[in-house]
Amino acid sequence: MPDRTSPTATALDATDRAIVAALVDDGRLSMRALAQRLHISRANAYARVERLTRSGVIAGFTARVVADRAGLSTAAYVSLSIEQDSWREVRDALVQVPYVEHVALVGAEFDVITLVRAPDTATLRDVVLERLQSIPGVKASRTWLVFADVETPGPWRSMEPTGTAD
Repeated sequence: MPDRTSPTATALDATDRAIVAALVDDGRLSMRALAQRLHISRANAYARVERLTRSGVIAGFTARVVADRAGLSTAAYVSLSIEQDSWREVRDALVQVPYVEHVALVGAEFDVITLVRAPDTATLRDVVLERLQSIPGVKASRTWLVFADVETPGPWRSMEPTGTAD
């Protein structure tokens, strides 16, 4: 699980943001197609994508999986209250639990929120009651069943290509 707690950020100009937006939209874009879409040279596209990758802005390229179609039709958000100073151990244990898709340490009335995707309610019950609640440091949990998911591109949709040049 990537640790996104690093305080260092990379300054992105308009072309960098447009590259990120284009790759979020279609991570399989060729450098040629990316360069054409943004009206920059292929060499500039290669160099910028390499810099964005090296600096950690782009962490990799993945497939977006439709959970229902992949057999994971039961989803829930599970919040966890944990013992003080146990967050590292709890985080490390959570990323090892099958069906846990996302883990976030939060500042709320609970300490951690996870997204669990399972094939059925029996598996979800096992993950929550047997796996998550048995992690040392976990004091309590609360589960919210997900009825529908809507995926958004996040902040990248507003970063449309602006016709930038090299």
